[in-house]
Amino acid sequence: MKSKVYFYNLRANKASSSLSSKVARIFDVAGFKNIIDKNDLVAIKIHFGEKGNNAYINPIYVRKVVDKIKSYGGKPFLTDTNTLYKGSRSNAVDHLVTAIENGFAYAVVNAPIIIADGILSKDSVEVKIDKKYFDTVKIASNIFFANSMIVMSHFKGHELAGFGGAIKNLAMGCAPAAGKQQQHSTVQPIVGKGCTACQMCIRNCPVNAISLVNGSAYIDPSICIGCGECVSICQYGVIKPQWGTDMDAFVERMTEYAYGAYSTKKGKIAFINFVMNVTPLCDCTPWSDAPIVPDIGILASFDPVAIDQASYDLVNQQFGHKGTALEEAGYGMNPGEDKFKALHPETKGELQLKYGEEIGLGTRDYELIELK
Repeated sequence: MKSKVYFYNLRANKASSSLSSKVARIFDVAGFKNIIDKNDLVAIKIHFGEKGNNAYINPIYVRKVVDKIKSYGGKPFLTDTNTLYKGSRSNAVDHLVTAIENGFAYAVVNAPIIIADGILSKDSVEVKIDKKYFDTVKIASNIFFANSMIVMSHFKGHELAGFGGAIKNLAMGCAPAAGKQQQHSTVQPIVGKGCTACQMCIRNCPVNAISLVNGSAYIDPSICIGCGECVSICQYGVIKPQWGTDMDAFVERMTEYAYGAYSTKKGKIAFINFVMNVTPLCDCTPWSDAPIVPDIGILASFDPVAIDQASYDLVNQQFGHKGTALEEAGYGMNPGEDKFKALHPETKGELQLKYGEEIGLGTRDYELIELK
């Protein structure tokens, strides 16, 4: 059976067709009120954006979801987990400060922020899944114990996963640092030519595996945990993963973690994807590159695989923007071409969808319902 994915484009000619209004309406049209019982503690899983990033979901749209949840008797809170790398969100104190500085203050969003895995990313629950890589996965405690959850995801490119949407938000976003490490453990980065010795990777490595040797970054393989964060943080693109069959394992491990987070909320979880500001990299980078395609719209579904498949298809139907990383890639500018594969040729983003369907996370077969 096809999963329903509801879609609003971004056209507006009056107040009732503004994007803020559409966020509230898609919540109702998709039937999200059915997962909220009176006095439910409702987690709104969101990415607050790294300090310096500006492509994350605008807090005013999150406020619309908060107000909808409250109108149905729920008690919403905004949440995310701490990062594995040493950025502005690696502990709950810095994470909260970053979230507030990025606009997620209570006065704006009308809900408290609770960092789901505790002050030092130590608070988690083992969830049994019995899959190929993991018998159990670690899910952040405050996500596990929430009664229901709305997952709000910014759909964009990702240097390891190919793209990031609902599945990645469930997987990396609901796991403590130890869980993130388990997912990344097959990725071993290497330093290529062109290192400027800026030391950004050294400052952000969670296990101090990187040092300067002969004026260039060096990653000690005996210390490296394969988290891949130096790949994200390298602003010159010098640090690359060692690609190969391990990338299949990385994507499948990540998808199994998504299944673990999803399984704790079956029947009480829903998804909204914002397919706008489709940047080449994750919102974990302390900058945001130019969007690679025009802004498309917002999607809502109860199925994480279907909503990511629909988002992926909508992006790939677009003409690419000139003067962006996509044009520099030399491929992907035309409709029908895979934008994410063009940006990150060695990634296997579509495997998230294929493996997700295989393990019962959702279906790739969807009905796109365009709303007016």
